[in-house]
Amino acid sequence: MPDGVVAEADEATFGTLVLEASGPVLVAFSAEWCVPCRLVDPVVAELAATYRGRLRVVRVDTDAHPGLATTHGVDSIPSLQVFAAGSLVRTVVGAQPKPELVALVEGVLAAG
Repeated sequence: MPDGVVAEADEATFGTLVLEASGPVLVAFSAEWCVPCRLVDPVVAELAATYRGRLRVVRVDTDAHPGLATTHGVDSIPSLQVFAAGSLVRTVVGAQPKPELVALVEGVLAAG
């Protein structure tokens, strides 16, 4: 997976892409029919490009992979979760403005 793009994760790839990643990972749980998700998607893609090499960005389609959503406690979308060293460190639920998402990422990157 090249840096700067949003990777699609499923049950087979979530462990490698997220839990075993060497750096922080932003996971966007969303669905195609979800209007707030579609509002957040361009910002998520922009974050992937902006933080290339420092942050991996992954998307999980909750309709196609409901088991992943259940496993990770997602009951409302969009849900953005940040993992570091295989552990969940931050969660934001609902469509958030870009400055809030930038602050989320900056906070995680600053925490190291």
